[in-house]
Amino acid sequence: MSRVSKVQAEENRASVVAAAAQLFRERGVQGVSVADLMKAVGLTHGGFYKQFASKDALVTEAAERAFIDRDAYLAGLDEGHPDRVDARKAMVEEYLSPEHRDDPGTGCPSAGFAGDMAQAAFEGNVSSQQAYAEGVRRFADWMTEGEDDGLVATCTLVGAILLARATSSTEMSDEILRAVRDSFGESLT
Repeated sequence: MSRVSKVQAEENRASVVAAAAQLFRERGVQGVSVADLMKAVGLTHGGFYKQFASKDALVTEAAERAFIDRDAYLAGLDEGHPDRVDARKAMVEEYLSPEHRDDPGTGCPSAGFAGDMAQAAFEGNVSSQQAYAEGVRRFADWMTEGEDDGLVATCTLVGAILLARATSSTEMSDEILRAVRDSFGESLT
């Protein structure tokens, strides 16, 4: 049996973290076993524990990775628009879209990890909650405009997408997206 090089081990770890960030947002942490995760990236179940101390440790890294990816998306919006107001408008349109609602695996980690982080509080996984809170804070800071507190806007967006996902097989889902998008339209003009 050949040993994996240090470079390959680092690449494998990054693949596991990226896959976990997506799968945890799609199915929830409890909905993804270590075996399922390792199979998704083409690695053996036993290799997991060579890379991570526990599934909780992976949850923390996956949340951090998801928020880093979201930060890069927001930075791209800043670069692609003449000012933050236009960037925020574009983000709100994307965030409150059926496409974002229907693809939680690549969507906002504030919404994708919300339920699991609430559960983490009861299970004592403080590092995951801290990583999550830091990511939510960065999102809220990005949403801040002048005197406006971006935390309210962030909570509104996250709540709206969670409710839209929870009602996705009903007409109410599109109604939620439209109503909140319209309310933001007034505040972003």
